[in-house]
Amino acid sequence: MIKRVHWTVEPDREPDAKRTMYAQECDVCGEGSPRGADEDEATQWIFRHVRNNPSHNSYTEIVKRGWRAWMRQS
Repeated sequence: MIKRVHWTVEPDREPDAKRTMYAQECDVCGEGSPRGADEDEATQWIFRHVRNNPSHNSYTEIVKRGWRAWMRQS
């Protein structure tokens, strides 16, 4: 007999979940901010970087967030 199951995935908000980490990366030179739990600190890195590199005006946000998969009861 085969049982059909439904899986759900969602961001992990359990007390033991890994902390969400943020970073920014310059799309022009590839230099990046340190990874950290403070999203604003990663964003502030852009201002420091662009001050020293005025032509570097394109960035990518990098977010590392834990997810959890669980089986729903039918």
